[in-house]
Amino acid sequence: MQFGLLALNKLAGNGALDRLGLRKQVERVVGTATRSGFAAAAAAGRTFSAAKSPGGPVRQEKPAEGGLFDLTPSDEQRMIAETVGELAAEVLRPAAAEADTVTAAPREVLTKVAELGVSAFGVPEALGGISAERSAVTGVLVAEAMAHGDMGLAVAALAPSAVSTALALWGDGDQQATYLPAFVGDNSPAAALAVAEPRPLFDPFSLQTKAYRRGGEFVLSGEKSFVPLAASAELFLIAADIEGRGPALFLVESSASGLSVRPEPGMGIRAAGAGRVRLDKVSVPAAALLGSAASEVYADCVRLSRLGWSALALGTARAVLDYVVPYVNEREAFGEPISNRQGVAFKVADIGIELEGLKLVTYRAAARAEQGLPYAREVALARKLCSDKAMAIGSDGVQLLGGHGFVKEHPVERWYRDLRAVSVMEGGVLV
Repeated sequence: MQFGLLALNKLAGNGALDRLGLRKQVERVVGTATRSGFAAAAAAGRTFSAAKSPGGPVRQEKPAEGGLFDLTPSDEQRMIAETVGELAAEVLRPAAAEADTVTAAPREVLTKVAELGVSAFGVPEALGGISAERSAVTGVLVAEAMAHGDMGLAVAALAPSAVSTALALWGDGDQQATYLPAFVGDNSPAAALAVAEPRPLFDPFSLQTKAYRRGGEFVLSGEKSFVPLAASAELFLIAADIEGRGPALFLVESSASGLSVRPEPGMGIRAAGAGRVRLDKVSVPAAALLGSAASEVYADCVRLSRLGWSALALGTARAVLDYVVPYVNEREAFGEPISNRQGVAFKVADIGIELEGLKLVTYRAAARAEQGLPYAREVALARKLCSDKAMAIGSDGVQLLGGHGFVKEHPVERWYRDLRAVSVMEGGVLV
């Protein structure tokens, strides 16, 4: 699959195509082949997943180090981002307004995303996944491209991959053999990573959801909020504090006794179908504990989730800029486009400048995570900047549209509401 993508990319970049007038035809072939290739790769992964997993866990390899600090995506990463971007433009954005109204993602949208193999992307190739290498940068590019269509639908589409990626990163051999085949099969289950709790100034490292050891089991009690796909999820990855050991992650099936769900529609990301998950003395086997309760596993989960939200903010902020620029150039007042006014032009320029800064800090955090370097500081910077600046970009987008920014006829008001979620969300996505 990797060699095929590189070959197609080199063909599309051949200058002779322009001289022969074949550019558009070849680009169509490349796009169709890429989409078909991802679907075929996902299908192949689903077939391969029927094999039994070896005794130990299987992990994706780290990419080879290039030796230079370069955040430029590779040819393969660009093609993946372009393919996901086409899906976002053709499938997610047209369905976004209705999904926001009904506070649920259409089943057909999630099915088309699953056909692309998104939930299998973080799964090792040996277990039926698509890629042999672990790439946080590619995960960021995918989340960014999806959010350019709509953040709420992107969260709903990426929620199952958060669980499959966590299993691939930290699951043991038995956990991977039990759950991962479903994520690369024909009918990928709805799943969600639940970290946030319904209380002010929530700190993911100080959880009120508790887990107590009882014989060969753990008993979980507490409540989780803003859980995407809560009503339809078949599997949850729950963050809970183990008495005397600190926060950890547990695999909890939705059929577990004592688990209940209720809807929790919010101001933004309404299409994600967020809800509250209540755990009333839910018993799970000791084997449900992910990563042996290692503190670095939970810390990495929180950081990679925050990195995912930064990528979603980046994609939505880019959507605001791409929508605002043609609007201010076409909208006329006093006989000329409003972009001729310095107050408008400078604000648009400021959005573009801030967006490039957000992109740099987010990509850098992803690159360090991918290379196995310390990245806590970089993720904290990305989360802080994206929380503040991306939300300001959403506000400026509404302001630039004037009265049109306030009505639902234009998507900018929805993007503004979605961007406000970045500063309060924990969990849900993972890159």
